[in-house]
Amino acid sequence: MGTKGAELNQVPGLLFYKLLGSGQGKGFSIKPNFRRYGLMCTWESEEAADEFLERSELMLEYRLHASEIWTVKLLPTQAHGLWDGLQPFTPQLSEKQHDGPVAVLTRASINWLALPQFWRFTPKVSKSLDEAKGLICSIGLGEIPLIRQATFSVWESMEAMKSYAYQSALHKEVIKRTRAEKWYSEELFARFIPVESQGLWNGVNPLATVISVSK
Repeated sequence: MGTKGAELNQVPGLLFYKLLGSGQGKGFSIKPNFRRYGLMCTWESEEAADEFLERSELMLEYRLHASEIWTVKLLPTQAHGLWDGLQPFTPQLSEKQHDGPVAVLTRASINWLALPQFWRFTPKVSKSLDEAKGLICSIGLGEIPLIRQATFSVWESMEAMKSYAYQSALHKEVIKRTRAEKWYSEELFARFIPVESQGLWNGVNPLATVISVSK
Protein backbone atom coordinates (compact mmCIF):
# COMPACT_ATOMS: atom_id res chain seq x y z
CA MET A 1 0.00 0.00 0.00
CA GLY A 2 2.73 2.45 0.92
CA THR A 3 4.67 1.95 -2.31
CA LYS A 4 2.05 3.42 -4.67
CA GLY A 5 2.69 7.14 -4.24
CA ALA A 6 4.35 7.54 -7.64
CA GLU A 7 1.36 5.94 -9.38
CA LEU A 8 -1.14 8.06 -7.48
CA ASN A 9 0.74 11.22 -8.40
CA GLN A 10 -0.18 10.51 -12.03
CA VAL A 11 -3.92 9.95 -11.53
CA PRO A 12 -6.02 12.56 -13.40
CA GLY A 13 -8.24 14.67 -11.17
CA LEU A 14 -6.71 13.52 -7.90
CA LEU A 15 -6.10 16.64 -5.80
CA PHE A 16 -4.85 15.21 -2.50
CA TYR A 17 -4.30 11.71 -1.12
CA LYS A 18 -2.93 9.82 1.84
CA LEU A 19 -1.92 6.18 2.04
CA LEU A 20 -2.59 5.02 5.58
CA GLY A 21 -1.79 2.05 7.74
CA SER A 22 -4.10 1.05 10.58
CA GLY A 23 -4.01 0.05 14.21
CA GLN A 24 -5.94 -2.54 16.14
CA GLY A 25 -9.21 -1.45 17.68
CA LYS A 26 -11.46 1.50 16.87
CA GLY A 27 -9.14 4.42 17.60
CA PHE A 28 -5.46 5.31 17.86
CA SER A 29 -3.45 2.21 18.67
CA ILE A 30 0.20 1.47 19.27
CA LYS A 31 -0.41 -2.04 17.88
CA PRO A 32 -0.42 -2.14 14.06
CA ASN A 33 -2.91 -4.08 11.96
CA PHE A 34 -0.98 -5.34 8.95
CA ARG A 35 -4.09 -6.58 7.16
CA ARG A 36 -6.07 -3.34 6.87
CA TYR A 37 -5.15 -0.11 5.07
CA GLY A 38 -6.77 3.15 4.07
CA LEU A 39 -6.62 5.38 1.01
CA MET A 40 -8.07 8.86 1.54
CA CYS A 41 -8.51 11.01 -1.59
CA THR A 42 -10.03 14.32 -2.63
CA TRP A 43 -11.04 14.84 -6.24
CA GLU A 44 -11.77 17.66 -8.65
CA SER A 45 -14.96 15.83 -9.71
CA GLU A 46 -16.99 12.71 -8.97
CA GLU A 47 -16.33 11.57 -12.53
CA ALA A 48 -12.58 11.57 -11.90
CA ALA A 49 -13.10 9.57 -8.71
CA ASP A 50 -15.32 7.01 -10.47
CA GLU A 51 -12.84 6.60 -13.30
CA PHE A 52 -10.11 5.74 -10.78
CA LEU A 53 -12.27 3.51 -8.59
CA GLU A 54 -13.84 1.55 -11.42
CA ARG A 55 -11.20 1.37 -14.14
CA SER A 56 -7.70 2.10 -12.85
CA GLU A 57 -5.01 -0.59 -12.86
CA LEU A 58 -4.11 0.34 -9.28
CA MET A 59 -7.61 -0.38 -7.95
CA LEU A 60 -7.67 -3.62 -9.93
CA GLU A 61 -4.41 -4.61 -8.24
CA TYR A 62 -5.81 -3.77 -4.82
CA ARG A 63 -8.94 -5.84 -5.47
CA LEU A 64 -6.89 -8.84 -6.53
CA HIS A 65 -5.06 -8.82 -3.20
CA ALA A 66 -7.91 -7.87 -0.86
CA SER A 67 -10.47 -10.04 0.90
CA GLU A 68 -12.77 -7.02 1.18
CA ILE A 69 -12.80 -3.32 0.21
CA TRP A 70 -15.15 -0.63 1.47
CA THR A 71 -15.44 2.70 -0.34
CA VAL A 72 -17.44 5.63 0.98
CA LYS A 73 -17.99 8.92 -0.85
CA LEU A 74 -18.10 11.94 1.43
CA LEU A 75 -18.99 15.61 1.08
CA PRO A 76 -17.28 17.87 3.64
CA THR A 77 -19.41 20.13 5.83
CA GLN A 78 -16.73 21.51 8.14
CA ALA A 79 -12.94 21.52 8.22
CA HIS A 80 -10.25 23.32 10.16
CA GLY A 81 -6.54 22.78 10.57
CA LEU A 82 -3.90 21.55 8.14
CA TRP A 83 -2.47 18.33 6.76
CA ASP A 84 1.11 18.71 5.54
CA GLY A 85 0.51 22.44 5.47
CA LEU A 86 -2.59 22.10 3.29
CA GLN A 87 -6.34 22.21 3.84
CA PRO A 88 -7.57 19.37 1.60
CA PHE A 89 -11.30 19.71 2.29
CA THR A 90 -13.56 22.48 1.03
CA PRO A 91 -16.98 22.38 2.72
CA GLN A 92 -19.70 21.56 0.18
CA LEU A 93 -22.83 21.17 2.31
CA SER A 94 -24.39 22.62 5.44
CA GLU A 95 -24.88 20.34 8.43
CA LYS A 96 -27.75 22.39 9.81
CA GLN A 97 -30.54 20.46 8.12
CA HIS A 98 -28.86 17.07 7.96
CA ASP A 99 -30.42 14.33 10.09
CA GLY A 100 -28.59 11.27 8.75
CA PRO A 101 -25.17 9.72 9.37
CA VAL A 102 -22.05 11.85 9.75
CA ALA A 103 -18.39 10.96 9.30
CA VAL A 104 -15.50 12.51 11.22
CA LEU A 105 -11.79 12.59 10.47
CA THR A 106 -9.26 13.75 13.06
CA ARG A 107 -5.54 13.66 12.40
CA ALA A 108 -2.44 15.02 14.09
CA SER A 109 1.32 15.17 13.98
CA ILE A 110 2.39 14.55 17.57
CA ASN A 111 5.25 16.47 19.13
CA TRP A 112 8.11 14.21 20.15
CA LEU A 113 8.13 15.52 23.72
CA ALA A 114 4.40 14.85 24.06
CA LEU A 115 4.53 11.23 22.87
CA PRO A 116 4.59 9.66 26.36
CA GLN A 117 1.53 11.61 27.50
CA PHE A 118 -0.34 11.08 24.23
CA TRP A 119 0.13 7.33 24.28
CA ARG A 120 -0.65 7.11 27.98
CA PHE A 121 -4.19 8.37 27.33
CA THR A 122 -4.75 6.83 23.90
CA PRO A 123 -5.71 3.26 24.94
CA LYS A 124 -8.39 4.59 27.29
CA VAL A 125 -9.90 6.85 24.63
CA SER A 126 -9.89 4.06 22.05
CA LYS A 127 -11.53 1.71 24.53
CA SER A 128 -14.28 4.24 25.19
CA LEU A 129 -15.31 3.99 21.53
CA ASP A 130 -16.36 0.38 22.14
CA GLU A 131 -19.23 1.67 24.26
CA ALA A 132 -20.05 4.84 22.32
CA LYS A 133 -23.76 5.01 21.46
CA GLY A 134 -24.55 5.66 17.83
CA LEU A 135 -21.11 4.71 16.50
CA ILE A 136 -21.47 2.82 13.21
CA CYS A 137 -17.79 2.14 12.57
CA SER A 138 -14.39 3.55 13.49
CA ILE A 139 -10.73 2.91 12.72
CA GLY A 140 -7.38 4.31 13.79
CA LEU A 141 -5.11 5.17 10.87
CA GLY A 142 -1.58 6.51 10.52
CA GLU A 143 0.98 7.78 8.02
CA ILE A 144 3.95 7.11 10.28
CA PRO A 145 3.78 4.78 13.31
CA LEU A 146 3.34 6.55 16.66
CA ILE A 147 3.76 10.17 15.49
CA ARG A 148 1.34 10.86 12.58
CA GLN A 149 -2.05 9.51 13.56
CA ALA A 150 -5.68 9.78 12.44
CA THR A 151 -9.09 8.42 13.38
CA PHE A 152 -11.96 7.99 10.93
CA SER A 153 -15.41 7.32 12.38
CA VAL A 154 -19.00 7.20 11.14
CA TRP A 155 -21.93 7.98 13.43
CA GLU A 156 -25.67 7.45 13.15
CA SER A 157 -26.31 11.17 13.62
CA MET A 158 -24.73 14.49 14.49
CA GLU A 159 -26.29 14.21 17.94
CA ALA A 160 -24.62 10.85 18.61
CA MET A 161 -21.23 12.18 17.54
CA LYS A 162 -21.54 15.33 19.64
CA SER A 163 -22.74 13.36 22.64
CA TYR A 164 -19.54 11.33 22.62
CA ALA A 165 -17.26 14.27 21.80
CA TYR A 166 -18.62 16.72 24.36
CA GLN A 167 -20.08 14.59 27.16
CA SER A 168 -17.36 11.98 27.62
CA ALA A 169 -15.28 13.08 30.62
CA LEU A 170 -12.21 11.26 29.30
CA HIS A 171 -12.52 12.76 25.84
CA LYS A 172 -12.89 16.26 27.28
CA GLU A 173 -9.81 15.77 29.47
CA VAL A 174 -7.73 14.70 26.48
CA ILE A 175 -8.86 17.75 24.49
CA LYS A 176 -7.93 20.00 27.42
CA ARG A 177 -4.49 18.44 27.79
CA THR A 178 -3.90 18.57 24.05
CA ARG A 179 -4.25 22.36 24.12
CA ALA A 180 -2.55 23.02 27.45
CA GLU A 181 0.46 20.76 26.87
CA LYS A 182 0.80 21.37 23.10
CA TRP A 183 0.69 17.73 22.10
CA TYR A 184 0.37 18.44 18.37
CA SER A 185 2.61 20.28 15.92
CA GLU A 186 -0.16 20.11 13.29
CA GLU A 187 -3.75 18.92 13.39
CA LEU A 188 -6.87 18.73 11.28
CA PHE A 189 -10.52 18.07 12.05
CA ALA A 190 -13.20 17.53 9.42
CA ARG A 191 -16.83 16.44 9.27
CA PHE A 192 -18.55 14.90 6.27
CA ILE A 193 -21.91 13.67 5.07
CA PRO A 194 -21.65 10.18 3.54
CA VAL A 195 -23.46 10.11 0.19
CA GLU A 196 -22.61 6.68 -1.23
CA SER A 197 -21.29 3.42 0.20
CA GLN A 198 -19.89 0.43 -1.66
CA GLY A 199 -18.32 -2.86 -0.57
CA LEU A 200 -17.72 -4.48 2.80
CA TRP A 201 -16.12 -3.74 6.16
CA ASN A 202 -16.00 -6.74 8.50
CA GLY A 203 -18.36 -8.59 6.19
CA VAL A 204 -21.07 -5.91 5.92
CA ASN A 205 -21.67 -2.57 4.26
CA PRO A 206 -21.80 -0.28 7.33
CA LEU A 207 -24.13 2.24 5.67
CA ALA A 208 -26.29 -0.13 3.61
CA THR A 209 -29.52 0.74 5.39
CA VAL A 210 -29.12 4.52 5.63
CA ILE A 211 -27.67 5.89 2.36
CA SER A 212 -27.30 5.00 -1.31
CA VAL A 213 -25.44 1.74 -1.87
CA SER A 214 -23.54 1.37 -5.12
CA LYS A 215 -23.62 -2.09 -6.67
